[in-house]
Amino acid sequence: MKNPALSILASLSLLGTLLAQDRPNVLWITSEDNAAHWMGCYGNTDARTPRIDNLAAGGHLFTAAYSNAPVCAVARSTILTGMYATTQGTQHMRSRHRIPDRFRPHTSYLKELGYYCTNASKTDYNFQGDDKAIWDECAPKAHYKNRAEGQPFFAIFNLTVSHESSLFPQNVEANRANGVIPETPRLDPSEVTIPPCLPDLPEIRSDFAVYHDVLTALDAQVGEILDELTAAGLAENTIIFYYGDHGGPTPRGKRYIEDTGVRVPMIVRVPEKWSAYSPFKTGEKVSEPVAFIDLAPTLLSLVGLDKPRHMQGRPFLGPRRAAPPENDIVFLHADRFDELYGMRRGITDGRWKYIRRFTPYLPAAPYSYYQFSVPGWPAMEHAWKNGKLSGYHKALWESPQPVEYLFDTDADPWEINNLATDPAHAERLAAMSARLKAKMTETKDTGIIPEPMFAELAGDATIYDFANDAGFDYGKTIDLAWLATENDAAQIPALVSLLEAKEPLHRYWGAQGLLILGDAAADQAPALEELLHDNFAANRITAAHALYLLGKEGLATSQLVAELDKSTDDYAAQLAINTLTRVEATYAVPSAWIEATLSREKPNEYLGRFATRLKAEREAQ
Repeated sequence: MKNPALSILASLSLLGTLLAQDRPNVLWITSEDNAAHWMGCYGNTDARTPRIDNLAAGGHLFTAAYSNAPVCAVARSTILTGMYATTQGTQHMRSRHRIPDRFRPHTSYLKELGYYCTNASKTDYNFQGDDKAIWDECAPKAHYKNRAEGQPFFAIFNLTVSHESSLFPQNVEANRANGVIPETPRLDPSEVTIPPCLPDLPEIRSDFAVYHDVLTALDAQVGEILDELTAAGLAENTIIFYYGDHGGPTPRGKRYIEDTGVRVPMIVRVPEKWSAYSPFKTGEKVSEPVAFIDLAPTLLSLVGLDKPRHMQGRPFLGPRRAAPPENDIVFLHADRFDELYGMRRGITDGRWKYIRRFTPYLPAAPYSYYQFSVPGWPAMEHAWKNGKLSGYHKALWESPQPVEYLFDTDADPWEINNLATDPAHAERLAAMSARLKAKMTETKDTGIIPEPMFAELAGDATIYDFANDAGFDYGKTIDLAWLATENDAAQIPALVSLLEAKEPLHRYWGAQGLLILGDAAADQAPALEELLHDNFAANRITAAHALYLLGKEGLATSQLVAELDKSTDDYAAQLAINTLTRVEATYAVPSAWIEATLSREKPNEYLGRFATRLKAEREAQ
């Protein structure tokens, strides 16, 4: 006898397939680590990207497309759910914090319609769960050709050839030996165009020359995917997206919310059969801002579905397209990338960009040590340490940094000239600051909660649930985050009073405000010393950091070292070792901690990187 439940499931699956047969296929081709300014169709005259340029000529090229975050796993968490990583609590690189079950991946909606969903094959979605389980196929050779006859598909081909590791010397040699790139760069390094946001160093010139060859190899891979689609007779029933996942591998690219880190190439080709799904003309350059937050709603719109209420973007194509609201902005964010913290938030309308630093006591370089395998990065650091950098290039490596930045990206496309202190732009600065604060409040940005507090405050719930709970005064807390980052000595009494507040987050932002003020808060060292006994590790570590900068190096260092073993939470230990690194006090880290971290059965990836680096440094001495 047949199982009735199985029969019902089979009938529903068949119904879904039948319903989907009059819907388009959707193909996403993604590439890693290449911002828009690297591509020929975006105006780079050094580039050789003919297949991508040709796709743009026959489609729509979006000139103001953004990754909301400038690093891969964080960006993908937004693409998959249609929600800001900062809302979900997935803004820290490879953190794997839990998110509510109702935040379903976009594939779940398509599969219910009968779509065959494949991913070749990057996952790394930055929240708890089985990344591969959301796909019908998820493997290097996953392919739409494996679907049932007549079944529509949604397919992703994620191309990794352009990843920043393509500039690691050993990978450059391998790619040359394997014929991926030519043995001699097409461009002589002396001839490449170096943008003014970077110093003109030989290593950076060499990296640029190699990376242009890498992007030509990427272009060929994109062409192969397009040719295969055409050969299968599917091109005229398939809507094609090509986009890069964020900025590139050279300094001030990936991990930065300047346009070099977040403004991505995005090209969409809508075949004639589905032309009603797009308001744009073939070959048109589209200036309306779009971002990764919009990809999931747009995908659902293309297959005829309404946007779920929790999704925060807008569908910019398809029958459910929503026009951009008046004075539309894109929200940008950056937090912990790999080992290093550094909270930044920004908004842009495609021209004006506002950035606010919530950790201005940290330098603007680096935000990861992984990138130092790219020759240009250590060369730039070496030039700075040897006094060979000046102006903007020098300032990136130093602290404190300004709290606020305002850029006119039309007049200053490389975002070098900070207009935040220009009285002529004071009104715009205030308006954009208020707009950013409103956006963070609207989306319940969990960045105002330090990562080591996530588990402490949320308990068995998610940090999203905590931030949206009626018992949590989000408005008050973000007001304190703004107060702390005003960098105004007149606010010292208010900040000191917060150190005794009942709410741990209020104490945190009080300590952050004093840390940002630095020497101006020197008289408050006794109050900060009291916070060393706080119940929350993030508060103790912040107080220790402030005390170190106020001349209490011994006390602060012993406190930070104690934190390495005091907390069972890896994020607290990570913040502690991060702080020891930033104040150049890692000499005090016990060798026993290094060995214990390296011998853990399930090591935290980034604590392991710290321990490996410290061990290598000591062995080299």
